[in-house]
Amino acid sequence: MGGTMTAEALPDSPHRQPDGSRWPVPPQDGYTVDELFTLDLPPHTELIDGSLVFVSPQRKFHTLAMYLLEQGLRSHVPDDLRVRREMAVLLGKRNAPEPDLVVVTAEADGDQRQTRYRAADVLLAVEVVSPDSEERDRDTKPLKYAAAGIPHFWRVEMSREHDRPVVWTYEYDAVTKAYVSTGVHHDRLKLSVPYDIDIDLTAIDRL
Repeated sequence: MGGTMTAEALPDSPHRQPDGSRWPVPPQDGYTVDELFTLDLPPHTELIDGSLVFVSPQRKFHTLAMYLLEQGLRSHVPDDLRVRREMAVLLGKRNAPEPDLVVVTAEADGDQRQTRYRAADVLLAVEVVSPDSEERDRDTKPLKYAAAGIPHFWRVEMSREHDRPVVWTYEYDAVTKAYVSTGVHHDRLKLSVPYDIDIDLTAIDRL
């Protein structure tokens, strides 16, 4: 781990916070993963290409979709895997995104103080798209997850017709080193990979 960052913004910086604190000034080459975990940052801050990405307030859909998918994944998860939400995944020196949900190996799941997983330990990354994260969740993150070799990726968006989750599923192609689409799921998410999964997406109406 690196040392604690103490750089401050200029006195007239627009980044001054209500309590008088200031956001740290980023290094010229951007932050590293080691530095990310030493900074005093808002919860769920991500590191993308050396830049800090802060989470905006989320819509109710985001919370309910995460809950629905998390419960569905947990209800079927085999003993050698674990389902976790909002945990950082280390993709390289300057990239540590935080998927909304991940499925990881039980072997990689440490004690209660654990804050991150390695990409090699992740079988599935799930992103629920928000208005402020559309470009990252549709383009930036899938490219990086694929480059890191994460076998499965789901992109979840709100349908315009019923405000229910629509899930795009992808699988890693080792030949092209990219994701290929395996389906678009509207009312029911039924899959056999990374394990047997069957989730009623319309159940969000009853949460």
